[in-house]
Parts: sequence; C-alpha cells; structure tokens
Amino acid sequence: MKHIAVIVPAKDEEATIGELLDRIDGVRVSGCELRPIVVDDGSTDRTAEIARERGADVVPHAHNRGVGAAVRTGLRTAVERGADAVAYLDADLEYYPEDIPRLVEPVLAGRANYVLGSRFLDGVRGMKLYRRIGNHAFTLLLVLLTRSRMTDGQTGMRAFSREAAAMAEIIHDYNYAQVLTLDLLRKGCTFEEVPVRYRLREHGKSFISWRYPARVLPAIWRESWAPERLTPLSTSQPLSLRTSPAASRKEYRRPPADLRPQPLDRRLCPFPTSPPRHPAQAARQRPT
Repeated sequence: MKHIAVIVPAKDEEATIGELLDRIDGVRVSGCELRPIVVDDGSTDRTAEIARERGADVVPHAHNRGVGAAVRTGLRTAVERGADAVAYLDADLEYYPEDIPRLVEPVLAGRANYVLGSRFLDGVRGMKLYRRIGNHAFTLLLVLLTRSRMTDGQTGMRAFSREAAAMAEIIHDYNYAQVLTLDLLRKGCTFEEVPVRYRLREHGKSFISWRYPARVLPAIWRESWAPERLTPLSTSQPLSLRTSPAASRKEYRRPPADLRPQPLDRRLCPFPTSPPRHPAQAARQRPT
C-alpha cells in the first residue's frame, strides 16, 4: 500500500484543525494510506494539542516562521517519513479535503510530478474582488515567467511526487506559492491542474494583506533570475521525471548548500588569486 503524506501548515487554527483532520480521515484513495503531517508554525492556541488528539504527526516550529518555512518543513518531513506522494492543503477549511483523490490522481498515474488544485477551472464563487484580481495578476506573471498555461498560481492545495517533494526548494519563509512553482518547473517537473472546490474561511485571519506584493515580488525576482548551479541527480537515486522541452536531456537539481561555491575572502587568502603566469612572462615582470 502506498503512503500519501498530507501536509497541513497551521498557525492558530484550533477552530478548524479538528474538523479538517476528521474529514481527511474519511477520505479514501484506492491502494493508498493517508497520513497527515501538521506543521505547527508557532501557534499560541490548542492547534498542536488538537492535532495530536486526532493522531496527526505534529512537527512544531518554536516560533512563527511563515507559511513558506512551514511548507518547506512539511515537504522535508514527508520525504523523511518515506511518503510515495504528497498532498498539501491549508488548515482554514477554504479547500475541501474530499478533493484529495482528484488532486493526487495525476501523480499516482505517473502523468505529473506536480499538481495545482485550481479554484478557477470550474468557476470560483464568493472570492473577494481584490483577491480575485491579485490571483489573476500573480498567475499571469507566472505564466509569462514559465511559459506554461495555468489558471491558479496561488492555490493552497497542491500535490507532489516523492521526487518533486525531495527536490523542491522554497527560498522565501513568508510565502511559497510562486517561488515553489518557478523552482519545480525550472527543474523540469511536469505539472497538471485539476479543479478543486473553494469557500471563504469562516474562522481566523489570513496572513495576506496589502504588504503581500511588496514581500512576494522580490522573492519571485530572485527565484526567476538567480543563476542555476545544476548537478545531475545521482544515478543510484530513482527518478521518473518527465521533463519539459527546456530540460529534456537530463534531470538536474541544485547541489546542497554546503557544496556550492562560496565567495573568496581575499583578506584570508595568503596567496595570489590570479591565474598562474608562464615562467617567461613572470621573469620579464620580476622586479630587478
């Protein structure tokens, strides 16, 4: 039986986390077992306690780090726990956990490594006008940057193959939505969109405010234009990525941070850093 990890980042969601986990427990995916992982991002209420009572695997952050950091922790934990596939959804009940089977189907069928649950494919109802405008604007930006067709780049419901979850890098603690998609598509992941249901949250408060564009756009810029240092995936590590035309020859990922070249501090360098000269050239330039 395959193991599907269901990542739920949560910050002060005691009003909804119990119902969400109860509904996840009632979801059935043929041949698979769903195991929820709740990343408690510094909650000050009973979110973690309620999640543990429901049998979820709770991974705490000592303080609030942001939803981007919480998703990063959840993906890493899912891979460490041996998940065959990963689903992700917000804890505020804006998304329906009953849509998880539809969400993970392209991954389980081997058609995609990354799936976006689109609120707009079947028509979204009740979304506030400014949120609708913001969603369309950021999605258009992703379409232009990735040259891929999508309708909902900000969705809070996604699915990953094990390989995509393992190679995902989220450079922004505050948010993950755009930079995660840019990262995975640049690495050659194929993706699909599937329609999911949506409703306005009834409890708590969204972290999105008027500051959102000012904090997200610089991260999009860094992810889009950062130079890639790519290394082939180990041949001993199984990978079934179906790559895009831009990455059709090999599958790559960035090396670990500790293996990336670091800038040289010339104050600590006891020897010249310029290329060695030919002996004849050195003799001509040697002072008399």
